[in-house]
Amino acid sequence: MEVRNIDGYNSLIESLKGQDRAFLLLYKKGVETSDCAIENLTEAAKRVDDLLVMSADVAQVRDIHPQYGIKTVPTLINFQKGEYKNVIKGCQSADFYRNLFEDSLFTVQAKGDEKPQKRVTVYSTPTCSWCNTLKTHLRHHHIRFTDLDVSRDQSAAQAMVARSGQQGVPQTDINGEIIVGFDKKRINELLDIKA
Repeated sequence: MEVRNIDGYNSLIESLKGQDRAFLLLYKKGVETSDCAIENLTEAAKRVDDLLVMSADVAQVRDIHPQYGIKTVPTLINFQKGEYKNVIKGCQSADFYRNLFEDSLFTVQAKGDEKPQKRVTVYSTPTCSWCNTLKTHLRHHHIRFTDLDVSRDQSAAQAMVARSGQQGVPQTDINGEIIVGFDKKRINELLDIKA
């Protein structure tokens, strides 16, 4: 999917109508970190369909960032059902953006399931290979989960340590039971995944 260029706040609001999930990268062309972010975002967006990914150059579009209190770029804004959810600052790798987009798409696609599922939260970091293995395993078995990046979310990191007493990732919370590391056997047992 192509990254859609947004030319103003009104255009953004119109684009968000009817969208479950959407992303907007605010950047400034010609600045190294911004050029890095738009390049990696564009690369990641090519690999996903059915997700609105937008960009706006703050040198050209001056009425969006004040609406959300954004003072530095590049900043990626995550929207859910047209509402501001959170931001990710700086330049991230194409793989980071792709994983972010795939998690969003998976969450939206999984809504049609009739079978109730246990609440699953994964505490992870983008550079943790076992975290990515765990999330791939859950996606492969169509398990919906919330992914909390503890390298960017200090309150999530504190909550994780308070619950488990440990700082290492990945950690998985399945209906209140904490699993430290990728304990595939225990995760499969708790989520009724047939190996």
